[in-house]
Amino acid sequence: MSKTAQTAYDEILAHIKSQGGAFSKWYCGITQSVRDRLHGDHNVPEKDHWFIYRECHSDKDARAVEKTFLDLGCDGGSGGGDSDATYVYAYLKTSITKP
Repeated sequence: MSKTAQTAYDEILAHIKSQGGAFSKWYCGITQSVRDRLHGDHNVPEKDHWFIYRECHSDKDARAVEKTFLDLGCDGGSGGGDSDATYVYAYLKTSITKP
């Protein structure tokens, strides 16, 4: 179920804070396919790893949430995805993730 930008932001922020690390240790992005992008392209393990994703109502909302986390210091870059990219994801960068 999709969420408002504020709810998605709040839930991702709570997850990052529960890990206790700095924002710079996290990567944030948007996608239309969580499995392909998060677990494929970024090599994030599906189990026993810090990651979160939330679906927003639109790509505009997803981009707003992504921008907020990038402004807070998360790694990543704006401008990715297309109009179908409604998922915002974040993961803790480790030696096995890309980056």
